[in-house]
Amino acid sequence: MDDIGVGLIGTGYMGKCHALAWNHVRPVFGDVPRIRLAHLCDVEAGQARQRADEFGFARSTTDWRALVNDPAVDVVSITTPNSFHAEMAIAALAAGKHIWCEKPMAPTLAESEAMAAAALASGKVAMLGYNYIQNPAIGHIRALLAAGAIGPVNHFRIEMDEDFMADAAAPFSWRSERKSGYGALDDFGVHPLSLVLTLLGKVASVFGDMAKPFATRSYAGKQRAVETFDIASAFLRLTSGITGALHMNRAAWGRKGRIFVQIFGGEGTIVFDQERMNEVQLFTRDGAESGQGFRTILTGPLHKPYDRFIVGPGHQMGFNDLKTVECRQLIGFMRGEEAFGIGFDDGLHIERCVHAIAKAARDGRWVDV
Repeated sequence: MDDIGVGLIGTGYMGKCHALAWNHVRPVFGDVPRIRLAHLCDVEAGQARQRADEFGFARSTTDWRALVNDPAVDVVSITTPNSFHAEMAIAALAAGKHIWCEKPMAPTLAESEAMAAAALASGKVAMLGYNYIQNPAIGHIRALLAAGAIGPVNHFRIEMDEDFMADAAAPFSWRSERKSGYGALDDFGVHPLSLVLTLLGKVASVFGDMAKPFATRSYAGKQRAVETFDIASAFLRLTSGITGALHMNRAAWGRKGRIFVQIFGGEGTIVFDQERMNEVQLFTRDGAESGQGFRTILTGPLHKPYDRFIVGPGHQMGFNDLKTVECRQLIGFMRGEEAFGIGFDDGLHIERCVHAIAKAARDGRWVDV
């Protein structure tokens, strides 16, 4: 591959993250083809032109179909609201494009299955935006688990909390519409599930619960019923026999980007908090009991690919850096290299977990995935 032509659909929060990653991946890693920012799409023409200029894209459009059929585009970044993912991804795959699609796959399981089938039939790379698993700290946790640092894992707990839906006076938005999904369960829950999948393995069965802290929100001068659930919880049993729990809350005052992970083993415990994303806490029961305790591991150049960003340990990587790492993994898949990420096949397992948890919450019973 001499160069890669990029198309970007959506220029909001995640659209800008993708644009930054495409701009940074070659300067950071150096071992990738030249990146051509070929085509950008947004719903409003003026904003599309402005974002194309700011991000460095050659062309802009308000027609996403024109973008996915543009011969100058090799890979399409899809960063639109969830309800648009399936139609756009399937069309882009049919047009012979690789896909980098933000999570979750789609609001319905049928749409997610159609996306996975389209990816398989196309032979193209279809990767999902699970950048938290690209953190060098998470990579180190994977290495610790593989080395048996805490012995056989027997239990885990993962919490994901933010407060952007915590204000009862906040207006009704697309995130409160059922067509966007279940709410915290798929908007948030897919991230903890991606960590479970990559660190511990696949899920066999689930039990769940979902709750609405606010029954209505203001909309066009009136109160409109909230159709999604801003709080969700689940118990999980993995195929390995490991048990665990997930707790997700989009209405948790004071929490900004918290993904709190605890993994318990026969010989120790690993703890990670995304709000302190450059640290891992490790407890092992070796040595005298009087001297035992958690020790803090600060990420540094030895925790690849931290070294591609910063030469000194403890100097901190950030959220957008993880997106750049994810972009490099996507390019690796496109080049047929060994790479690490969640494709549509593993993404479908995560979606099946989400819908099984929702069914368990409705039925009040354990549900097989």
